[in-house]
Amino acid sequence: MPKSQTLNIVVILNNIRSNENVGSIFRTCDAVGVSKIILCGYTPTPTDRFGRENRGLTKASLGAEKFVKWEKAESLKSAIYHLKNSSSSLSTDISLLGNSSARLVNLRKARSEENFSAFTIIAVEQNKKAVNYTKIRDRGKVDNMALVFGNEVDGLSKEDLKLCDLIAKVPMYGKKESLNVSVCAGVVLYSLIINSIHD
Repeated sequence: MPKSQTLNIVVILNNIRSNENVGSIFRTCDAVGVSKIILCGYTPTPTDRFGRENRGLTKASLGAEKFVKWEKAESLKSAIYHLKNSSSSLSTDISLLGNSSARLVNLRKARSEENFSAFTIIAVEQNKKAVNYTKIRDRGKVDNMALVFGNEVDGLSKEDLKLCDLIAKVPMYGKKESLNVSVCAGVVLYSLIINSIHD
């Protein structure tokens, strides 16, 4: 897929526990041309704050982490705040983003390069208020949005969902209403991004 066709879509991973899941999502995001991944809470990162490689993650990502921009955020709330308020001063919010000054510099640089002012935050979660994820495309151009995926077991909390503009779900037709988070991300991202680019 030509990079010129990449849409401005961010993936937010909130408290994902598995290196393998995060690594797989990096591969998917690279494949479909996601703009950036934000890793919140205890979600593992490709490197720690000292720059040491997380081999469990990079083994699963097969190098995709080198080509997809990523950032670390203290919480989902702080990540969404900065997406919604890209013009705000980040220097006063270092505590929200962890202790890495290098990551903060990269975040400032990214903010200057990208337009997040009209971002729509969409939680992907099984919920009574959720709409079929395919309905997202009916709202207009699939661009300037952040897709939020939660913990493998607990998903996203009620407080997390309140931070989002919309809740979307992947419909389930079997007896188990559950997909692995990396599989769910692949289904949603491929359908939304690839199909939108080729519309």
